[in-house]
Amino acid sequence: MISDARVPLEHQQPYGTAYEQMLEKVRYEGAYPTRERADEAVRLVLAGLGRQLTGDERVDLAACLPLEAARILTAQIPAPQPLTGWAFVKDLASRTGASLATTRWDTGSVLSAVAAHAGPDLVTRVLHQLPAGYALLFGRAELTRAA
Repeated sequence: MISDARVPLEHQQPYGTAYEQMLEKVRYEGAYPTRERADEAVRLVLAGLGRQLTGDERVDLAACLPLEAARILTAQIPAPQPLTGWAFVKDLASRTGASLATTRWDTGSVLSAVAAHAGPDLVTRVLHQLPAGYALLFGRAELTRAA
């Protein structure tokens, strides 16, 4: 659940089990010191991805993610022009003031967890929709066709 700042912390609903498991996967694979730090990374990257995806891939990806993650993804209005993978990382870094290396690490940690939820077929469809440079962020080789 996306937290509501108007509701006192002790009265907010806890995250669902599936989102908690996703956070733990991100925390473990990203070597984050706290669950809160993993949650920050998840929110940043999923919001950014939500600005890049459109159509069936966006809908299908949201459907396979935990509810809290799907809400973060779908709350974003898609950008008119999608960014390349590197421009995506630079955009996220500029929004947070973090270094490019830290943002790249966050992105890879989160998108590998997203890939685990989505499965290989959906990740392939997502990668076909996005510009070059996202495969490595999802933990895949960036293959190009020979000219």
